[in-house]
Amino acid sequence: MSNSYSIRSTKIGNSAGFRLPAEFYREHPQFANADGWIEVLSPDSAILRIVAQSGDDEDAEDSVMMRLFLNFALTETLKNNTLQPYTIEMSETARELIAGVELDDESLEDG
Repeated sequence: MSNSYSIRSTKIGNSAGFRLPAEFYREHPQFANADGWIEVLSPDSAILRIVAQSGDDEDAEDSVMMRLFLNFALTETLKNNTLQPYTIEMSETARELIAGVELDDESLEDG
């Protein structure tokens, strides 16, 4: 599922854009008529993000927000090459920190 496609810069009216090959849409029809954006990662690279249209707008909005958050978190982590695997020791430390912590039921009812 990790196919690469060549794109070309082109003039669209008074603006500039990128032309995606027909093969892209044949293999990924969910992106036809979808919106997206380009995120510049460095002076010589960028990522094109296309968000497929979904039938359920509320779930789609939640899904988009989660993707945006995860993409942001990953981008920030990769900036300084600080990504580390989550170890069993880290998990045990976290469990020790929250051992015995109880949540107030009223705070759960408020939302």
